[in-house]
Amino acid sequence: MAELPTSTSDAQIEEVLDRMLTSLALADDNKLTNLLSRILPFSISALASSSPSVRKLVMEILSHVNKRVKHHREIQLPLMDLWKMYGEENVASIVRNFLIIYIEMAFDRLPLEEKPTIAPQMLTNISRLTSHHQSIILRIVLKVFGDCYSAKIDETIGNKYQMITGEDRKIFLDFCLWTLLYQPPPHSMGCPMGLSSYQSDCITGKIPLIGDLLVKRKMGILNVIDAMDLPAEVAYLLYLSASSDSNESVVRRGEELLKRKASSANFEDSRFIGRLLFLFNGSAGVENVPNEHKVNPASTVLKTRLMSVFCRSISAANAFPSTLQCIFGCIYGNGTTARLKLMGMEFTVWVFKHAAMDQLKLMGPVILSGILKSLDGDITTEQGSADILSRDVRPFGYQAIALLANRMPQLFRTKVDMARRLFTALKLEDQSLRLTIQGATNSLAMAYKDAPSDVLQEIETLLLENCQSDEGEVRFCAVQWAKSLFSLQHCPTRFICMLAAADPKMDIREMAIGGLSLKEEGKVSTDDYPRLGEMLDHILKKQPILSKSGEIKEEKLIFPSKTYLAMVNFLVKCFLAELALQETRKTEIFPDPVITLCSILEHAMVSDGSAELHSLASKSLVLIASHFPELVAARYAKRIYWLKPLLGHVDYATRESAARLLGLTCSVLSTDVISSLIGELLASISSTTRYESRQGAICSLGYIVSECVNVKADISDVLLHRVIDSMLDKVQSEDTSLASIAMQSLGHIGLRCALSSVMQNSSKGVLEILSDKLNKLFTGNDVKSIQRVIISLGHISTKETSFSNLKIGLDLVFSLCRTKVEDLLFAAGEALSFMWGEVPVTADVILKSNYSSLAQASNYLINELHLTDSGGQHLDSVSGCDSRSMLQDEILRKLFDVLLYSSRKEERCAGTVWLLSLTMFCGHHPKIQKLLPEIQEAFTHLLGEQNELTQELASQGMSIVYELGDPTMKQDLISALVNTLTGSGKRKRAVKLAEDTEIFQEGTLGEGPGGGKLSTYKELCNLANEMGQPDLIYKFMDLANYQSSLNSRRGAAFGFSKIAKQAGDVLQPYLRILIPRLVRYQYDPDKNVQDAMGHIWKSIVAEPKKTIDEQFDPIVEDLLVQSGSRLWRSREASVLALADIIQGRKFDQVSKHLKGLWTVAFRAMDDIKETVRNAGDSLCRSVSSLTARLCDASLTTTSDASKTIDIVLPFLLADGIFSKVSTIQKTSVTMVMKLSKGAGIALRPHLTELVCCMLESLSGLEDQRLNYVELHAENVGIKLEKLETLRISVARDSPMWETLDLCLKIIDTKSLEILVPRLIQLIRSGVGLNTRVGVANFITSLLQKANSEFMPFTSALLKPLFNAVLEEKGSAAKRAFATACASSLKSAGASQMQKIIDETAALHLGDRSAQISCATLLRSFLNIAGDRVGGYHAVILPVIFVARFEDDKDVGNQFSEVWDETVGNESITLQLYLTEIISILCSCLIASSWASKRKAAKAIRSLCEILGESLSPFYQELLKCLLAELPGRMWEGKDVVLSAVSSVCSSCHKVIISSDPGIKKVIINELLSACSKKSRLYREAALISLKQVIEAFGDPDTFKSSFPLLLNLFDGSTSSVNYPVSPAGTSEEKSEDATAPLEKVINCIASSVIVANLDDLLDAKKELLHVLDVALSPVYSWPVKLATFTLLRELCKKLNPHGVNPHTSFIRDLVKSATPKLTECIGTIKISQVHLAASECLLDIVTLWKECPMAGESLLFIEELARLCQVEKNEQAKSILQRCLAALQNLGI
Repeated sequence: MAELPTSTSDAQIEEVLDRMLTSLALADDNKLTNLLSRILPFSISALASSSPSVRKLVMEILSHVNKRVKHHREIQLPLMDLWKMYGEENVASIVRNFLIIYIEMAFDRLPLEEKPTIAPQMLTNISRLTSHHQSIILRIVLKVFGDCYSAKIDETIGNKYQMITGEDRKIFLDFCLWTLLYQPPPHSMGCPMGLSSYQSDCITGKIPLIGDLLVKRKMGILNVIDAMDLPAEVAYLLYLSASSDSNESVVRRGEELLKRKASSANFEDSRFIGRLLFLFNGSAGVENVPNEHKVNPASTVLKTRLMSVFCRSISAANAFPSTLQCIFGCIYGNGTTARLKLMGMEFTVWVFKHAAMDQLKLMGPVILSGILKSLDGDITTEQGSADILSRDVRPFGYQAIALLANRMPQLFRTKVDMARRLFTALKLEDQSLRLTIQGATNSLAMAYKDAPSDVLQEIETLLLENCQSDEGEVRFCAVQWAKSLFSLQHCPTRFICMLAAADPKMDIREMAIGGLSLKEEGKVSTDDYPRLGEMLDHILKKQPILSKSGEIKEEKLIFPSKTYLAMVNFLVKCFLAELALQETRKTEIFPDPVITLCSILEHAMVSDGSAELHSLASKSLVLIASHFPELVAARYAKRIYWLKPLLGHVDYATRESAARLLGLTCSVLSTDVISSLIGELLASISSTTRYESRQGAICSLGYIVSECVNVKADISDVLLHRVIDSMLDKVQSEDTSLASIAMQSLGHIGLRCALSSVMQNSSKGVLEILSDKLNKLFTGNDVKSIQRVIISLGHISTKETSFSNLKIGLDLVFSLCRTKVEDLLFAAGEALSFMWGEVPVTADVILKSNYSSLAQASNYLINELHLTDSGGQHLDSVSGCDSRSMLQDEILRKLFDVLLYSSRKEERCAGTVWLLSLTMFCGHHPKIQKLLPEIQEAFTHLLGEQNELTQELASQGMSIVYELGDPTMKQDLISALVNTLTGSGKRKRAVKLAEDTEIFQEGTLGEGPGGGKLSTYKELCNLANEMGQPDLIYKFMDLANYQSSLNSRRGAAFGFSKIAKQAGDVLQPYLRILIPRLVRYQYDPDKNVQDAMGHIWKSIVAEPKKTIDEQFDPIVEDLLVQSGSRLWRSREASVLALADIIQGRKFDQVSKHLKGLWTVAFRAMDDIKETVRNAGDSLCRSVSSLTARLCDASLTTTSDASKTIDIVLPFLLADGIFSKVSTIQKTSVTMVMKLSKGAGIALRPHLTELVCCMLESLSGLEDQRLNYVELHAENVGIKLEKLETLRISVARDSPMWETLDLCLKIIDTKSLEILVPRLIQLIRSGVGLNTRVGVANFITSLLQKANSEFMPFTSALLKPLFNAVLEEKGSAAKRAFATACASSLKSAGASQMQKIIDETAALHLGDRSAQISCATLLRSFLNIAGDRVGGYHAVILPVIFVARFEDDKDVGNQFSEVWDETVGNESITLQLYLTEIISILCSCLIASSWASKRKAAKAIRSLCEILGESLSPFYQELLKCLLAELPGRMWEGKDVVLSAVSSVCSSCHKVIISSDPGIKKVIINELLSACSKKSRLYREAALISLKQVIEAFGDPDTFKSSFPLLLNLFDGSTSSVNYPVSPAGTSEEKSEDATAPLEKVINCIASSVIVANLDDLLDAKKELLHVLDVALSPVYSWPVKLATFTLLRELCKKLNPHGVNPHTSFIRDLVKSATPKLTECIGTIKISQVHLAASECLLDIVTLWKECPMAGESLLFIEELARLCQVEKNEQAKSILQRCLAALQNLGI
């Protein structure tokens, strides 16, 4: 009736509507729902009629409906009919409008459980509706969200919302967003933040959204959105809005979903960022938007969260003009907060950093102007006070300026305003801001890099003004600008750096020194320095006084000392750069700059200067003098007075420089002046002047005299002899320091002439005279003084011609062969070189420059040695005489015969140093050239020294020999070195061992048995003898030789690294041998070996990566071999090298080595040495990473991935997982899991082995301690089942199971053909709980994921799984196999299914294990394969029902659980399958098992309780079987059969009475017979059953047949009780055991009395009174009395008179005998239940007493009643007693 027929007229419609209105008016409210389902759709559709009368009638109907249903929400409207009409096409608009109204009304009246199902349907095609209707429907849906989904949402409902797509989804999500944004606005505001007034009205509708209603709706929205599983970008805005809500629960839920579901949102999606920006800004700035659609900006909280997003999005930085609007909204917008301002400035920094240049050009100037206004303090808060921006936001402003300066320097380059602003800010801003401003200032410097010259000029002025500022930050920035903005040639800024070098802050000093390039030796080109003249001119411009010559007497420096130091250093560099340019460009330095430089240096020498400054300035003067000797000599010839005071300076270097300058000046002085100067100095030596003055005078005498000898000045011989004698005297008489200076002066003189030739009045030479004194000096501790003496010996020997004198000097030098001071050894080597002759220096270099010594200039240990070219100038020496030749031979003899092969390591070290010195400094001498082979042999021999210095110098010596030698020698040397490195070289010369020869370094072998050392040869021999093993010394020596070979390789490496650079192509043939070993040695445990081999590697390998790639196979093969070496060093180095070298390799490179790599890794992980194990772990990580990458199909080709898996996986499965080493096991399992993840289908060929291995590993890799716990679980109170569950749970979380899950995803039919037989084998023979459960679970998962492919294999698996269930002992494994069996059953054939179900059902008759298996299987069948086993319920359900009643509680409970899970309506199910159940019950009853009989009887009893009379058709079968069990022997539990009989009789008594009356007597007789059995329990059960049967049949004849036997039973029970009467509560306990069945007997008598005829009762009067009398005696317990009270009341009911009373005598006797007993019970027994029952009996007796009162006895009875009423505490009993008393009183008794 929803639609009007097209042919229906308006009149007909009116008629129908009228009838509807009438029926509506007459209908009751409870019938209104059905009526409205017909009326309402038709009425609304009738509105489409144009007839006014029709519409009027419709409105009357609708008005009536509204009034009727308004207050009755239980009346439902036809929602689905109305919704169907609403969705139809061509529906009139008026009809549609009314439909939506009533749809909303109908939806509100739906039951809550129906709303979730309908709500998703209403969103379908919502985009086609008008906006007003959309709002109504969306509000309806969102109401459901609040009502139903605020806590959680069902997955099926969530899936329905996922089906909403396209425009429908967009509208729905937008409405959800509006709701989440909605907050009830204050009264002063018209619209919530983030919404327009139109959106707000759409959300609220007619009902205001406040409080819990709004919160629940928002929570429901979040749950639905979560279930819809939207893309992160779509859901992000919703979750973000929720996390900004005012309600805490909504915020928590929103933040949780934001982190879990939307954290991966792409913030670079421009559309997504655009939506966020629109939400932030609202529609402000958008033109032509109606007022009601203008969207307000978001709330402050939401804005803050949005800003944190914008500050991470580059797209947000490029969304102009929204970005600009966002920034200004944060900083200057209405209602902004300090937090928003801070984030706005942070976003500004982000924009300046990441915005595209075209965007930045638009925004940059605008934002910069706003920032500057803020920094100037123009923006204040509403209160007029300074904005909090000044503290928190200003740093971001300066950062923004810095970034903008980097991105758009053109904004700042043309004006210096910004620079001035920042330098001013550094002075004025708060200290906390200065670091930020400092960074901004430094960044701004680069903006002025290419600024116009006038701007740079202003900047120079600005920097000079600020470089001396009080604020350290200002000075720092000034220096930074000077350094970075201007080049090194810019003199003004270099002057600023000089000034800053004296700054109190270290960082500024360091930067200033960097600006002068004083620490960048060799990195700065000479062209980069400014011209010396220009730099000097600028300095003089700033301080003109420097142009005047300085005097020492001046007290104050013009600049600070550190400024002077920096200035002098920089000027010297400029001077040297000028000299270099002079040599290259053939130009000359004009003297004026040099003279100016000298003046500045002289000013630096004033007394106020530091010693460091004086030393530097004086050395700089010497440096200038070495290049301009004439100019300097002429300048200081007139200023001797200025130099002489410097000889007494506190600094030795200054004194020596002054002495050098004096000596240089003597070249232009007259003889008289020189003589006078010498005399003055000699006088000062002899006087008692300061120590420093005497030392300076002695030093200067040497330089002056040597210069006089050189220029042949005409000084007297007497004066010369006087000087020499004075020096000799000072050597012999003064302390070590002055003596060394005097020796140095003698040496300087000796460089110019032979001292023996000028000696006067002495036949001895100088060295002969001083020999004893020098020997004494050598024993001192002043190393520097001894060095001077040693070097002076070389200088003195230079011109000496007497061999005897030379021999004395040589002996003095060689006497130092055992010293351990390296500096002395190097000094002695230099002296020997001077003695040998032709050293590569001249006397002028030594005397007229800052030269110190050959050894210090070469610096053996730091810099690389460079052989001195023989083509340069040499020191003139007497080299052609025989004495010199003899001296050279003596030197060689001492070296080769004594020192180099000495048994003492100190002597070998000294010989090495001296031989190296001779080779280096005199290498081109003919004798040295001839001795090169011997020198090479000596150095090769010394490579194995333990002393590192000896070893390193020997290797350096070999490189020098290589450079000096011819091609043949070079080839031989390389071959020897290669042999040494590869371990095949042999030592050519043996060293004789002495007692004190050190074989091992001290501590290497520990201590001897007595605590002594074990290092020398003698000590080792003593130890071997003490241990009784003389041959042990050979093992010690073998160990020493091995150590020596290692040392030789290290030493050879040092030499090789030098030679390799020169050898070139000569090394190529050896590379294949060398490179594998070099690679290994670079990972040697000894750091020294690593360094040495690293030197070689860098020397011979130009392209390491290419070389390793080319030699990869030989390298890996060598490392694999050496990883199994007996030497732990080789194993460790090889393993570490492998770990490094295999990284990043491709399959083609490592395929042949892959298995070997894994083998080595596992072997190393189990090594005996800990460091090797650690290296093995490293290799394992590397090879694991390599293998994982090669097996990943996304990173490697499929073919290579398959090949890799073919190599690695079998190895891991066979040798890794089942290794006895736990770390190897874990690594293998982890690796297998990684392979499974990345390999994909490449894993299929190995699937069977992998699955089986993982399944076996579930138990094999389990912690064995769990087995121990399981064995002792019961002892400690742990349930075994819980422990098994825990073990299985742990196994489910293991990597093995994760790997199995991965295998499930790639299994195909071909794999199953191989896998299924192996699985069957594991089912039958698998060991361990986890393995067996794992097999079952894996099969279950396999069946679920690959059901169609698995169907052919179901038949093969079903029977093994079924047998596994039967065989399993543990419940967990049994359940797992049952689940797998049920899963297989789903795909099984009909015949196989029938067989399995029949076998399962038969198990309930078996032992306990079979019964548990039956329950487990049936539960799995019904839960998993319920659709397939539905046709077998007639077999399954009867078994479950019967098995519920097993004696074993565990078994019964399991079947009960299955029954409860399966059966809905128990009564209906039992009736449905009653025939099958009866059949099973009968079978169980006739079975030989007593347990089966008991189970059947219990089941029958339960059937009777549930079905009642419905069991009547089967009573004969049941009674037949039950009665057949009653006769015969007694067995445990037989009493249940009696109970079953009574239950059947109670349930089916009507049918039995009507159809088979004769069986009643049989049943009662059987029960009576059972009552006489000996078993107490059985007798009690029989009595209880008899009572029930008597009551059920209600046969009056039963009394006559049963009472005599019951009386006998009563008498039998009472005859055994002869206890005397005692107080209540004492004899009761004693008679309890005997009277226990007595109450049951009395209950049966009471039941028989109920059904008996009155005549029969009168006939048994005597017996009944006897029973009452005995039973009420005090002997029996209170339960017996309660039963007796029941009997008594039943008798009273039977004897109650009706008209003429023929049994008055019975009543009289009853009253007479019973009342005293009853009052006695009330008085003696303290149980309230007894009191109440006895009182009720008394009331019944009083009722009978009315007929025949006994006056004689009534008085006593009344008195007793009155007493009992007074003492009774039970209110109910007391009330009854009072009623009895009142009744008697009413009788007038």
